[in-house]
Amino acid sequence: MHGRRQPGTPCRDAFNQGELVSGHTRTLYCSGQMAMNGDGKPRHDGDMAAQLALSLDNLEAVLGEAGMSLANLVRLNVYTTDVDLLFPQYGVLASRLGAAGVAPATTMLGVTRLAVPGQMVELEGTAVA
Repeated sequence: MHGRRQPGTPCRDAFNQGELVSGHTRTLYCSGQMAMNGDGKPRHDGDMAAQLALSLDNLEAVLGEAGMSLANLVRLNVYTTDVDLLFPQYGVLASRLGAAGVAPATTMLGVTRLAVPGQMVELEGTAVA
């Protein structure tokens, strides 16, 4: 929430400054999701766009296991080893969230490295249903 904007109304870049959640029954705190395949092996070394897409797929899979979807996200943290490289690909994330009708409170953080060598982006979410 911000200024005179109504709660839930998207702000610049289609992300809300805050999400007020009331009456929810379940909260899911998702661990950071990276571009890993089903066997836990890293994928798409050096390809930010592909890593972002697969990380989002993996986050969506975790949500799905809890009977939720991207539409349930209220918070999204984006960790990246290269903010400048991520920005041109950010439309992929924004369009997927927009298609789900959600604009979670979001923070992007530049980090020195992630836990898995070669990974450049990690998505950590909180969802309510």
